[in-house]
Amino acid sequence: MASAKYIFVTGGVTSSLGKGIIASSLGNLLQARGYRVTIQKFDPYINVDPGTLNPYEHGECYVTDDGAETDLDLGHYERFLNTPTSQANNVTTGRIYYDVITKERRGDYLGKTVQVIPHITDEIKRNFFRLGETGDYDFVITEIGGCVGDIESLPFIEAVRQARWDVGENNCLVIHLTLIPYLKAAKELKTKPTQHSVKQLLEAGIQPDILVCRSEKSLPNDIRKKLALFCNVQLNSVIEALDADTIYDVPLLMRKEKLDERVLTKLRMPSKDQPEIDDWRKFLGKLKNPTNEVNIGLVGKYVELPDAYKSIAEAFIHAGAHLECKVNVHWISSESVTNKSVHRTLRDMDGVLVAPGFGERGIEGKIEAIRYVRENNIPFFGICLGMQCAVVEFARNVLGLSEAASTELNANTPDPVIGLMEDQKNIEDYGGTMRLGAYDCKVKKPSKVYNAYGVVNVAERHRHRYEFNNEYLKDFEKAGMKAVGVNPESNLVEIVEISDHPYFVGTQFHPELKSTVMNPHPLFVSFIGAVVKNKKN
Repeated sequence: MASAKYIFVTGGVTSSLGKGIIASSLGNLLQARGYRVTIQKFDPYINVDPGTLNPYEHGECYVTDDGAETDLDLGHYERFLNTPTSQANNVTTGRIYYDVITKERRGDYLGKTVQVIPHITDEIKRNFFRLGETGDYDFVITEIGGCVGDIESLPFIEAVRQARWDVGENNCLVIHLTLIPYLKAAKELKTKPTQHSVKQLLEAGIQPDILVCRSEKSLPNDIRKKLALFCNVQLNSVIEALDADTIYDVPLLMRKEKLDERVLTKLRMPSKDQPEIDDWRKFLGKLKNPTNEVNIGLVGKYVELPDAYKSIAEAFIHAGAHLECKVNVHWISSESVTNKSVHRTLRDMDGVLVAPGFGERGIEGKIEAIRYVRENNIPFFGICLGMQCAVVEFARNVLGLSEAASTELNANTPDPVIGLMEDQKNIEDYGGTMRLGAYDCKVKKPSKVYNAYGVVNVAERHRHRYEFNNEYLKDFEKAGMKAVGVNPESNLVEIVEISDHPYFVGTQFHPELKSTVMNPHPLFVSFIGAVVKNKKN
C-alpha cells in the first residue's frame, strides 16, 4: 500500500476556495521534479456520477477517455498535469454505497450487519489506494469535496484518518485549504474561522500537516505565527494562497511559497532537483503579453454559469496563448437570439462557437446564430449539439428541407437529419447510456480539419446519444457541407466542414476535453488562427 505516497486535500470555512487548483498546482510542481503524479476527487453527494446533474447545479460534466462522467475538477487535473484521468479518479458517495450494497446483495459480507464503519469507510479506503497500488505513481493526491463539518463528508474524513494510520505517517499527509477573511471595517485579517475549521478536523482525529490559506491580502508574519500556534502546524507549513489573475499563476505562487518542498520534506522524499517549469513560464508570458485580440461569441443555454462550459473557456485560453492572442469570450444566451436580434447580437463578434447541451430550450436561437455566421462568412465552430444544429440549419436553409430537425427535438419530423442510434432507441434510463469516452475518427484530406491535426487518425471524447443521419449525406456533400471525419468502424459522421467559408467546422465530439496547457487542442488553435486571419482581411 505504501509504494505510493498519499496526499489528502481537505477544505474548510467555505466551499469554492479552489481545492482542485491547489491540488493541480502541487501535482504540477511534483511532476516538474520528475515524479509520477495522479489526482483523484472524492465527492460527498449521493449521485452515482455527475452524468445526470444539471450544469447549473454542478458546472460541466467532464468525460474521460474510458467514458467516465466526472466532476469538472478532473479537467483541471488533466490541464495542469497533461496526463489523462479515468473512472478511478472520481468517486462519489453514491458510487461507494452502490458498490457496498451490491456486495451485500451478493453475500460478500457473509450475513454481517453492514455499517458505515467499517464497511463504507473500508470501501472509501479501497478507492483511495486503488491508483497507488498500480505501481504507476509516486504520489496520489486525493481531493475531498465539500467542506469539513458537512454531515455528508464525515465518512470520508474518517476514512482519511484511518488511511493515515494504515500507511504510516511518512507515507501520508493532509493539506487543509482554508480562508483568511479580511474585514475592511476593522482593517484586519481574521484567523478565527481557520482555527474553528482545524478544530473540527482535530475532533475527527486528523491533525493537518500543512495549511494553505486563501486570502485577498498577504499574510504578515504575526498572522502566520498565530495560525501555526493555534492550529498546531510548523510556521513554514503555513502557506499563503493569494487571489491570482489566472489559475495558471497558482503553480508559480505555490512554488514561491515552497509548498512542494514542504510536502517532499514531510514525506521524506528527495527535494534536491528544482522543478523544471520554464515551459510553464513561457506559456504565462504568452498569455499575459498577447499581440492580437479577438472577440468570440459563445452561444449556449447555460451561459449564466460559465462553469457549465469550463473546458471550452480553458481551451480558448490555451489556444490563445499558443497564438499570442487574447480571446475575449462573450457569453450569449441562445434563448435571446432571434431573427430580429441576431445581427445586433453577433455583428461585433470575430468568431462564434455554438456550445453543446441537451434538450430543446434555446435550440432555435442556436440555429439562427449559425445561419447568420454562415451567410456572413464569420468563422464558426460547433461542438456536439452545436454541430447538430449546424446540420439542421444547413438542411433547412440550403437543402430546402424546411421541417428538418433532430429527432431529439421533434420525433415526427419528416426529415430527421439527426437521429437516435439504433441501439439506443429502447433505453429509458439516462444515466450512463450515451456514446461516452474516446472513439476513433478518420480525418479526410484535403480539409481544414486535416490541416489542423496534421494526421489522419485521431481519437476524441464523446458524450451524446444522437448522430448524423447518413441517408442524407450525399445531399449535404453535393450542396457543400462535407463529412471530413468519420468513425472507421461505424461510419458515423464525426466532423462536418464547409470548405468555401473562412472557417465552418462542426464536431460530434468534445475537443475541449483534450486541450491542456502544454498541448492546446489543434481545432481550437486552427479556429482562433482563422478568426485572427479573417479579422485582418
